[in-house]
Amino acid sequence: MPHFFQRLSQSYALWSFVGLLLTSALLLSLPARAENEPVEPLPVTLPAGHPPLDPTGGGYVGAQSCAGCHRAEYQAWHGSQHAQAMQPATEQTVLGDFNDVNFTYAGVTSTFFRRDGKFMVRTDGPDGALQDYQIGYTFGVYPLQQYLIGFPDGRYQALGIAWDARPKDQGGQRWFHLYPDLKLTHQDPLHWTGLQQNWNYMCAECHSTNLRKNYDLKLNRFHTTWSEVNVACEACHGPGAEHLAWAKKEGDWQKLNPTKGLAISLEGQRGLNFQLRELAMKGLDLVTPMLNPKPSVLWTAKQAGGDTLPNVAPTANQELEMCARCHSRRGEFWEDYQFGHPLLDTHRLALLTPDLYYPDGQMKDEVFNHASFLQSKMAAKGVSCSDCHDPHSGKLRAAGNGVCLQCHLAAKYDVPQHHFHPSGSKGAECVACHAPTTTYMVVDPRHDHSFRVPRPDQSVTLGVPNACNRCHNDKSAEWAADKVKSWYGHPPAGHQQFAETLQAGQLDAAGAQELLQALLKNSDQPNVARATGALLLGEQLDAASFDALRPLLTDADPLLRSSAVRALESLPPEMKAQYLLPLLDDPVRLVRIDAARGLASVPKDTLTASQQQAVERGIAEYIATETTNAERPESHLNIGLIQADHGQFEQAEAAYLTALRLQPSFTQAAVNLADLYRMQGRDADGEKILRQALTLDPGNAAAQHALGLLLIRQKRLPEAMAALGEAAKLDSGNPRYGYVYAVALNGAGQNQQAIRTLEAVLAKHPNDRDTLMALISFQGNAGQLDAARDYARRLAKLEPNDPRIQVLLRQLEAKQ
Repeated sequence: MPHFFQRLSQSYALWSFVGLLLTSALLLSLPARAENEPVEPLPVTLPAGHPPLDPTGGGYVGAQSCAGCHRAEYQAWHGSQHAQAMQPATEQTVLGDFNDVNFTYAGVTSTFFRRDGKFMVRTDGPDGALQDYQIGYTFGVYPLQQYLIGFPDGRYQALGIAWDARPKDQGGQRWFHLYPDLKLTHQDPLHWTGLQQNWNYMCAECHSTNLRKNYDLKLNRFHTTWSEVNVACEACHGPGAEHLAWAKKEGDWQKLNPTKGLAISLEGQRGLNFQLRELAMKGLDLVTPMLNPKPSVLWTAKQAGGDTLPNVAPTANQELEMCARCHSRRGEFWEDYQFGHPLLDTHRLALLTPDLYYPDGQMKDEVFNHASFLQSKMAAKGVSCSDCHDPHSGKLRAAGNGVCLQCHLAAKYDVPQHHFHPSGSKGAECVACHAPTTTYMVVDPRHDHSFRVPRPDQSVTLGVPNACNRCHNDKSAEWAADKVKSWYGHPPAGHQQFAETLQAGQLDAAGAQELLQALLKNSDQPNVARATGALLLGEQLDAASFDALRPLLTDADPLLRSSAVRALESLPPEMKAQYLLPLLDDPVRLVRIDAARGLASVPKDTLTASQQQAVERGIAEYIATETTNAERPESHLNIGLIQADHGQFEQAEAAYLTALRLQPSFTQAAVNLADLYRMQGRDADGEKILRQALTLDPGNAAAQHALGLLLIRQKRLPEAMAALGEAAKLDSGNPRYGYVYAVALNGAGQNQQAIRTLEAVLAKHPNDRDTLMALISFQGNAGQLDAARDYARRLAKLEPNDPRIQVLLRQLEAKQ
């Protein structure tokens, strides 16, 4: 494999997958405001019927229609958190104290009060001034309750001050702020009036049934609707009109017999659950056979009395994916969700990235369970959500350890010989060791659903948390690791065997490529970890990495196919055409749009007419997915990026400008627009854009860096050096900024300052190849051959298979 695997230089174009949006037909300037229209949204009195409902639309009939036949399930649901996920603000639903109570945060005193039977809050609005707002809806119920406020443009915003619904003796029954340490002002996107607190985009899909955002880009307004305000029966079972017709034997009901008119059938999973619990109650150990199953069989255990568990192939779990629509960290890119279809047809699942997860897969940020559970042995063996949770009440199927003892034999697992704690103590609880909690939103502890064995030894070597020290926080990780080893004679390995690999990949450490290649080939490891490894492997693509990635393009799991496509972004055009074109016809939409994104840069004249048509269709679908979130500036950024790669500069410019109109401080769009102008020879326009961005966000390193590069092209070196130096100072976490600044210093004859800059970068990023290579060059040119050789040896350890580095090292060692 020749030179095309050489690493590409880092671009400051940011390909964001946060939201997905917009067709070229919609790349319009937002309309000018009428003279009498307020510059910022003002408080609004909510109309009684807001938002308008279409109860019969799409076959949705409402939870009350289910109650007649499914009385027990309806009653269980009626008191659940799903039923209370969102409710109109009334005396019955509002939990917070609105009796003229004051709460001060970031220098602003907010007052909660009542007026004419309405619940009100006086707080800082989008301009920072105190205004009176009516509470429209409650959001959630326990352990906290949030409040939604409506604006004239159809937006609803989630107030940053929430009510602690816990009992007073647990610290509850008080107002508190969800970001107590940030001291947010009205200028911050996380302020309750800001982009990141918008209910229509951030929250609505998962708190109501049959929700449609109905955003109008031309008017920059929402007309969001739902069939039921809360999470009701049809949020999980799909529209019920046909099932109701089947049950009542109306119309052509006989044709519905195969499915009973249900959009998705969950009965198979429920029947399996019942059989498993019945056998467990008879004393059958269901766990040991799960650990060593026969090929292609989930459970095949027998007991002396002859009971046999059902043979179930570990196929895709519809229930698991249905729950994951909301109980996962994901982004919706297609609003027309089809029950029973793959989740990745409509949503992009977040992988085990370092901002969300520790290298061993433990949750770091709020990730909502699904990707955590995908890492577990239980998920690998076919266990699903309703095995532990009653899907209607939302409660556990049994209290305490009882929920685990449905399948795990009590005599083997609920004893001190297994958990090494006094029976009945907190340490003897299964979840204490295997599903420890992390508290989010200040008061809400969430269990980690990866169900792993405690690994304090990895806390010692990798710095990840462990369950032991969450309780024994007065002890060291070394103490915990020694204690576990004394119990078992060795550190327990557990199911998840990818921690060292992902950390090595994230740090770009020596041997990372080989570890990542091995992970990709290990089908015993969770696919969500393998998909994460695929993206890391793509950052340093070489022939061996390509060979490891290529089989994933045809894997049965669309998560792996999608990640492999993204990992192969740096393939040369001819190889992209060879390997990615077939995936434009993939049955799962996420894979198709990722393939289209990768193929957009392939020159048209290298493709046949039919191949060009396929790519155009793929790009059109990608752009169509972006329209799902057309209110988001990052979606227009994505449109601009794919249009620029496809040579459609006019459409790309329109998309970037639309992003900036939606959010003038969205610096990523400004940086990419300036780069588009560079490609068109319009650096003067690019400079204006970048300086406008820095006026709004003077601390943005990406904009300073882009401005510095632009000024170098214009040979305005003193200004360029100042901008590049400021970028390196603002974001020392990005080694590229320091490296480029050092190269500029060296080019200006400031060799020693360049070396000092690179040494500071290397101290924070010891595995950065570009920095090491520059230090070898700069030290060699300065006559510091010993230092140059030391850096060359370090680089050779990181890249032992690169013959060029070995040649360089030999040349340096031959010099006197």
